[in-house]
Amino acid sequence: MGSHRRLVPSGFDRGASAAVCVLSAAAAAFGAVPAGPASAAPTDDTRADVDRLYEQAERATEAYNEADERADALREQVGSAQDRIARKQERINRMREALGALAGAQYRSGGIEPSLTLLLSKDPEDYLDRAAALDRISAHHAEELDDLRRAMRDLARQRAGVTGKLEELERSRTAVARHKRTVERKLARARQLLNSLPDDERAAYDRASRTGRADLPGPGTAVAPDDRAAAALAAARSALGKPYVWGANGPGGFDCSGLVQWSYAQAGTGLPRTSQAQRHAGRQVPLSEARPGDLVLYRDDASHVGMYAGNGQVIHAPYPGAPVRYDPVDMMPVSSVTRV
Repeated sequence: MGSHRRLVPSGFDRGASAAVCVLSAAAAAFGAVPAGPASAAPTDDTRADVDRLYEQAERATEAYNEADERADALREQVGSAQDRIARKQERINRMREALGALAGAQYRSGGIEPSLTLLLSKDPEDYLDRAAALDRISAHHAEELDDLRRAMRDLARQRAGVTGKLEELERSRTAVARHKRTVERKLARARQLLNSLPDDERAAYDRASRTGRADLPGPGTAVAPDDRAAAALAAARSALGKPYVWGANGPGGFDCSGLVQWSYAQAGTGLPRTSQAQRHAGRQVPLSEARPGDLVLYRDDASHVGMYAGNGQVIHAPYPGAPVRYDPVDMMPVSSVTRV
């Protein structure tokens, strides 16, 4: 997340270090007690710690997104399975009622010895017709009973499957809560460290975080590989300036993978929720062949993603406190480029 500020040679860190040197020299010249190199190092370390915490929080955010997506899928599966079970239970209830009626009719018709019934019958022909029908009812009865047994076995299997899904869903909910606590703890520690910086250092860090680099060139004239990529890039550009909100996928705020997912959704294309899954949402191309709309994945674990915008730049949601913005494509180590 924030680690790219250490990798960009013209970023905040170099300017901050130069400012410290100038202030130290001026203080020495006027005989003041300087906040010299000994105090500059802890400040640099603090900024590095903040960057590291933001990076760890982003990894936890993507883990949260994955667990949350899994929980959503499981909830949908459980809901569909419960609907199927309810319909099957209704069918079984109807089959039981029908079998009960058949059994009652058979009992009433077969309760007297058939030969005696024939002797007592006023119309032997009518009796024989009814006896033949009863045989057919008995055969149908047996078939219905077999159907009922099969339906009940199938229902029992489905109930067991739903029980397993519910247990898995509970585990996913627990994972979501755990990752959420991790993210919040990392971000709280980062804010605490930022608040420990001197006012001028904190203000400079905040300006760098909120405005990005002012010296970036325009995105250039590179053309997207197709209309879909062009539409996704246009959507990402429309989100410039929106805040980073961890776990969010628009439209009011975004995390890194949420921005990419939302942008391609505006182009009519569904993408997975996490940056790790987005890495495999298309074919891999070399960074040297990146075109506008391509997904640029960062770090070996693909825990950050941006959208290539042309002219060596990406649009991305960097980290808390920094809005959706342009940054150099090489702001941090690139692991792969995916063309959706």
